Amino acid sequence: MRSYDPDLTPAWKRSAPVPEVPADRDLVVEEVTTGFCGAVIRCEAGTVTLEDRFGKHRVFPLDPRGFLLEGRVVTLVRPSAAPTRPTRTASGSVAVPGARARVARAGRIYVEGRHDAELVERVWGDDLRIEGVVVEYLEGVDDLPAIVAEFAPAPDARLGVLVDHLVPGSKESRIAAQVTSPHVLVVGHPYIDVWEAVKPSSLGIPSWPRIPRGQDWKTGVCEALGWPENTGAAWQHILSRVTSYKDLEPALLGRVEELIDFVTAP
Repeated sequence: MRSYDPDLTPAWKRSAPVPEVPADRDLVVEEVTTGFCGAVIRCEAGTVTLEDRFGKHRVFPLDPRGFLLEGRVVTLVRPSAAPTRPTRTASGSVAVPGARARVARAGRIYVEGRHDAELVERVWGDDLRIEGVVVEYLEGVDDLPAIVAEFAPAPDARLGVLVDHLVPGSKESRIAAQVTSPHVLVVGHPYIDVWEAVKPSSLGIPSWPRIPRGQDWKTGVCEALGWPENTGAAWQHILSRVTSYKDLEPALLGRVEELIDFVTAP
């Protein structure tokens, strides 16, 4: 006997089903109509509250197909049971529920720019707070030797520096070589900009485009990928796709871990 389908809409016009995902606390999603990206902090009957990295809260209805999770459309649903605590931080470290932030150490980690600092916070933020390590950005490394001298590194105040495009023969490598204090560690990654340290697969692109020398790299990337030429918005899009260390290239992961170990060593 033929089964009866009460839905008379042709099959080719029906929307493909999307997965239902429990809105567990700390789940990072993006609301499809506004682009607001944040972590779930509360889920009540019919609504979910997200908190972005600046601490701003937004409440959204639990509409079907209303959110993106790792770039895929999903329907958020209210969790059926008490949410479980994450067992790992975004960096892959063992999570310590209820741990308080340590008083900031005298040591610091310096990175070149705001995007570098935001990416480090995104992945290593929990670890850094537990260890009491503050990350600051320099807006470039041209004055690094003078900055190091002003910081006055010492055995109990170590300084770690993360440099973009630290490859043999580069301007950055020549500047880094001028820093010789045993209480300073300067390391770097090979990428022109920290954007490239995000895996292309996490962004749904085949690879990072090669931009001709002399052209502004970030603007060239936006143009090559067909993104609006708004580098600030482009970075927010990139950052929203980073949920853990798995979204970053090993060449950056190892250097940041090295710096954290250096500034927290006894």
